[in-house]
Amino acid sequence: MDTQNEEVIKLNSGGEKEEMNGGKEKSLEKKGNRLFELASPSFKEDSYYLSDLRESEKKALQEFKEKIETSINANRFLLDTSERGIAKEGKEVQGERPTNQNTNDSDQNGVGTEKISENGKSVAEVVQSHDNISIWGVPLLHRKNDERTDVILLKFLRARDFRINDAFSMLQNCVAWRKKFGADNLFEEDLAFDEHLDSVAFMHYYDKEGHPVCYNAYGIFCNKDLYQKIFGDDEKLKKFLRWRVQILEKGIKLLNFKPGGVNAMIQITDLKNMPKRELRAASNQILALFQDNYPEMVAKKVFINVPWYFSALYSMFSPFLTQRTKSKFVIAREGKVTETLYKFISPENVPIQYGGLSRPKDGELGPNKPAAQFTIKGGEKINLEIEGVESGATILWDLVVGGWEITYWAEFVPSTGGSYTTVIDKIRKLSSSDEPVCNSFKASEAGKVVLIIDNTLSRKKKVAAYRYMLKKNLV
Repeated sequence: MDTQNEEVIKLNSGGEKEEMNGGKEKSLEKKGNRLFELASPSFKEDSYYLSDLRESEKKALQEFKEKIETSINANRFLLDTSERGIAKEGKEVQGERPTNQNTNDSDQNGVGTEKISENGKSVAEVVQSHDNISIWGVPLLHRKNDERTDVILLKFLRARDFRINDAFSMLQNCVAWRKKFGADNLFEEDLAFDEHLDSVAFMHYYDKEGHPVCYNAYGIFCNKDLYQKIFGDDEKLKKFLRWRVQILEKGIKLLNFKPGGVNAMIQITDLKNMPKRELRAASNQILALFQDNYPEMVAKKVFINVPWYFSALYSMFSPFLTQRTKSKFVIAREGKVTETLYKFISPENVPIQYGGLSRPKDGELGPNKPAAQFTIKGGEKINLEIEGVESGATILWDLVVGGWEITYWAEFVPSTGGSYTTVIDKIRKLSSSDEPVCNSFKASEAGKVVLIIDNTLSRKKKVAAYRYMLKKNLV
């Protein structure tokens, strides 16, 4: 066998009676001059520490607080948004007054003509106590001395480039929308009206910086029957949007809204097989709803399996996005998905369908065991040697290569001379549709386990990840 492009990486299995090696373990050894891990990229988010703000931003934040407090203390914060809705529908209930007649007395005192809001309640019922107005459980009044308040207010200011009046209107509209939509009560509703939705949008672990990760994949809607079942009429679309908002609210529940804390999430959108024309209406509504009511909640937006026509698709929804939002985009074409995700998310937390080691029910008993990631060059063969396996010990391992298209097998090599090497995981070719290798072996004698990854028939560099656990014999 030609060993010119073969690399051997030895792994020392010494340690506790049950140990996991991977991630940044010091026991990893390597030959040659290759690094075993990909560098972790960093992207700078805006700071929420007041000391890091420019003077103009500090001034805008203070004026924003004062404007909110003045409005709330005057019981005008929600009244203004209610009256805009009333004027739009032209509803009044005293005599036969025209809808455009001015009623300054009631505007100033909140009494007199009783106005009806969109949901049929009186304006008086819509007005909340100034002590209770909050958003995502965070009070809007700064005198509550809650450090989260500044974080929330800065999100609205940044979404409107620190234009105070625009940010104030956005905040008013958002609070009013949440009340009308019932966003705070979504957790109590069973909105998963179809089993296929589990794979359409879901929260799944965290990235390397602690951001919750939300995955979106609309490719299943290329099935026309399923599309009609979910989006067949306006009522179905409204139900879908309500379910999608519920998923987002679950992700926001994982944020702490504190300076220096985790204040945004990562969105992964899989464009594979996505029916662009059919989903245009739903996509536009989702984008508008999220951008208007969830400012600065996304740290990165990663598009994966991007098709050739993405430029046309992007031009379709680009007008609905701010420049600030578009600056957070990361694009990964098909074949670069695993490599891109590994830059932001540890492989043990990446779903198996995207080249990671995380299965749907992982983590039920605690965090996933860490994994090490590495690269395999085109035309290269790598032997991962796990040494120090004692007689009676059991070794378990997971292995995945992004995109696969390689040959793999595993061997056990005894320490004593005269013993034979045994194939413990049969040789086979693995394709892009294969799930991670998950196997185990109990040694009857001391030796080492060797995992062989053969990429000699490909010119493509590939990212990969592995982890192993050694359970020693206690007898």
